[in-house]
Amino acid sequence: MKQVHELGTDQSGAAADEEWVARARGIAPVIAAQADRTEQEKRVPDDVMSAMHDAKLFRMCLPRTLGGGDVTPRAFMEVMEVIAAADASTAWCLCQAVGCSFAAAYLDAAEAEDVFGQPDAVLAWGPVSSKAKAVVVDGGYRLSGQFRFASGSRNATWLGAHCMVVEADGTPRAGPGGRPVPRSFLFPIEKAKVNDVWQVIGLKGTGSDDYEVDDLFVPDGYTFTRESAADRRDDWPIYRISFMNFYGMGFAGVALGIARAMLDAFVELAADKVAYRTTAVLRENPVIQTQVAHAEWQLGASRAYLIEMIEQTWKSACSREDFPLDQRTRLRLAISYAMNQSREVVEFAFRAAGTNAIFENGPFERRFRDMQAVSQQSQANQWNFISAGEALLGLEPSGGRI
Repeated sequence: MKQVHELGTDQSGAAADEEWVARARGIAPVIAAQADRTEQEKRVPDDVMSAMHDAKLFRMCLPRTLGGGDVTPRAFMEVMEVIAAADASTAWCLCQAVGCSFAAAYLDAAEAEDVFGQPDAVLAWGPVSSKAKAVVVDGGYRLSGQFRFASGSRNATWLGAHCMVVEADGTPRAGPGGRPVPRSFLFPIEKAKVNDVWQVIGLKGTGSDDYEVDDLFVPDGYTFTRESAADRRDDWPIYRISFMNFYGMGFAGVALGIARAMLDAFVELAADKVAYRTTAVLRENPVIQTQVAHAEWQLGASRAYLIEMIEQTWKSACSREDFPLDQRTRLRLAISYAMNQSREVVEFAFRAAGTNAIFENGPFERRFRDMQAVSQQSQANQWNFISAGEALLGLEPSGGRI
């Protein structure tokens, strides 16, 4: 049975949004204090996880029946900013898990309770795999294959996997229009073999490992097709937003949070640092003054555009309207632009800080590396601007990125 929400309650008030952001600010010092440990252990420490669970941050987007928070997309993005300013890896894991929690809206009540009912429940998954398949059997599927980028899996209780379905006779299952559509499969993390492959430049604390299963039976009730209105059991407006765009809002918030913390750290440094062979502190240098103003403009403008498009998208979701191509295009631009502008601000602050920026115990080095990893995510890729430009010029967007 589909859970129906009254339209009049679809938009949480400003006070509710502020409460979520306040919760994030309240635990940010705990997260920041453990940032070194998070990176070293390639997982979010238990005390940090407990603080986030106590604040119910992982439940922001769960259905109300599971104690969900009815958060708005803007509040979600702003929570990601706050957490990322404390530690980017922790924010990335939270962002991924909250997006994964959309799965609860596609499950019947018993299965949703099984996956998300425990207070410490966390679901992790990666992208669709071309190295896996699910074979139809009585009562469900036999899942085999390899999957990647399960951010937060070292703190997860369940894993998800996405791949194509094969009928019992070996025929690929076709979706609407005759094209194969990937299906999602959920299973306890103990059912998978998780492989430590996460030796990377940044976001080390996410532990975004590979995982694999071999002939794993997954009951039909623990499977669904993402973006399928027919599979969706809950009509809360946020679930109408595509997974890609919701993740994009969060990832952009992570990038903005890193950049804000980096720029603030540089402004603090500039009040006291005297550059080599000079006599004045950095903040008295006209070049630095101009660059700081430019960086502040970059962050403020890209953030404002992102918020504008998030709120337009939320308005469409709440009114049950279609998401127009122009709106989707501009949201895609806003997400990618915010991530790229954030990277530029981080790179300015790193270089302007000079040798202060290269020390591991300072406020710059890890954030610089984390931002490099964030900007490699497909949401920040320059290809997004090609697709957006095509749409703005009246052409059909290529690559399915809008």
